[in-house]
Amino acid sequence: MAFSIKFSAGTAHKSERTIPRRSVVQVYFAANHRSLAYYNDRFDLKPGDLVFVDGKLAGQRGRVTQVNYSFKIRLSDYKRVISVADIAVDGLFYAAGSHLVTFDRGALPACQAAGWFLPPADPEEEFASGADDEAFSLDELWASDAMFQRGYDYYKRGLVRYISLDGRAGYALVEGTAPYEVEFAWENGEISRLVCSCFCSGCCKHQAAVMLQLQDLLGWIEGQYPDAYARSGYFAAVYRQTLFEYAVDSRENGPFAP
Repeated sequence: MAFSIKFSAGTAHKSERTIPRRSVVQVYFAANHRSLAYYNDRFDLKPGDLVFVDGKLAGQRGRVTQVNYSFKIRLSDYKRVISVADIAVDGLFYAAGSHLVTFDRGALPACQAAGWFLPPADPEEEFASGADDEAFSLDELWASDAMFQRGYDYYKRGLVRYISLDGRAGYALVEGTAPYEVEFAWENGEISRLVCSCFCSGCCKHQAAVMLQLQDLLGWIEGQYPDAYARSGYFAAVYRQTLFEYAVDSRENGPFAP
């Protein structure tokens, strides 16, 4: 049975201020069970904030556990915090199995969700992408049996952490050995321009997982909230545990408003 809930994870986090308060912060990295100190001069950080750093652990997501304002250090001995995730989520969500769905573009946009999993791109890094024009329906996804089975396993385990469809533009985040971005176009019941940041010849397990999740969610929306989707032309879905872990449990007081 579907029911509506509302999350309010505190006020919006101001990622940078004109004059931020400098600090030395302790950051815990769950992926390798390490806790290290970093210099911070860009953000007003608090315990519970999700951050990315430079240095050897660049690209790994960490959580601030302690903030120290009294210090004297040699800057060459410390790496820095380079970004902090915006964990403020405020909007109306609907329970849809393993995921929570919203039709509000401002509740949890793709750019915000990406910041929970991916570090900011290096401004000097060059990117290139391309996609063929082949289109297919969701029940015609081409994939080898082995790749489809891996994708099905990812889908069943809830590893499609986030997926959104804004008009015809689709975007998803899949958390495998690393976070991967999947992009696609959806129009007249067909998928086209399907690409994944992992780069795999043919359909990869991340793409297969996203297509299975999309099929599941579109079926749920059609059966439960077709009018809401028709009015907005948009939906986003986030894995339940991801929303609770990042947006609700990331603050010391666990801000949650029913």
